[in-house]
Amino acid sequence: MITLVTGTTGQVGRRFVPRLLTQTRPGERVRVLVRDAARGEPFADLGAEVVVGDLRDEEALGKAVAGVDAVVNVAASFRGVPDEEAWAVNRDAAVALGTAAVSAGVRRFVQVSTGNVYGTGRGRPLTEDDESRPGGELWGAYPESKAVAERELLALEGGMEVRIGRLPFVYGEGDPHLADVLRWAVNWAPAQRLQMAHHADVGQGLMRLLYAPAVNGPLYNIADDAPVTTVELYRLNGVEVPADLHTHTDPDPWFGIMSNQKIRRDLGFRPVHPSVWTARDAGAL
Repeated sequence: MITLVTGTTGQVGRRFVPRLLTQTRPGERVRVLVRDAARGEPFADLGAEVVVGDLRDEEALGKAVAGVDAVVNVAASFRGVPDEEAWAVNRDAAVALGTAAVSAGVRRFVQVSTGNVYGTGRGRPLTEDDESRPGGELWGAYPESKAVAERELLALEGGMEVRIGRLPFVYGEGDPHLADVLRWAVNWAPAQRLQMAHHADVGQGLMRLLYAPAVNGPLYNIADDAPVTTVELYRLNGVEVPADLHTHTDPDPWFGIMSNQKIRRDLGFRPVHPSVWTARDAGAL
């Protein structure tokens, strides 16, 4: 079995690939697609095959998927990029990769997506049965392009199985994401909650989607058990809570909160770090 992973130099990918390599058995290989050969060297040192090329280059895609059995598409473009860039990477490149994978006879394609595709809240935890409803404070080119990519990948013909893992706010293992969140939290209500998942649990969830012989539908939320409040985010970062935070209100306390019951029931997912507090206590931030 050869598994191709894209987006390996991003915050998720660079932590996922080493975990995947530890799970390989004799005869299994991991291949990574990188744009810069130098950035692929750490993966090569761990035993991965390295293909140098751009996800948006047809020739590079052909080389990357040749002989591959499964693909995990972690690549994404979201924060601080023009909308055109987000669409080019999140939809166009993802669908091009899926199309190339079908042509190469790839059997399984795991698409890494985002819980933001749900759009507006439902007044309860979001489940995989909920359709995408454009809108809400987090809606924009990133979730919209991811939502369209999901639909187009699932519509591909040719017999390739597509599985989709929707991620919440990801943190841990030195990822600066946890500190960055305070830039937005300043406008949140004190009790407003953020759904999270540690990198260890993102890796666990994606590997379950990759290896499970069968799934109950293509969509799975990958999330921890205990969303944290705005006040807790300040405390986790060792920053004083703004004096006026109490004046902010939260119109939907369930906005962005994702249920992880399906992946728990179907695939045996159990968060290594059920909450960011357990991750802190384990020294895993």
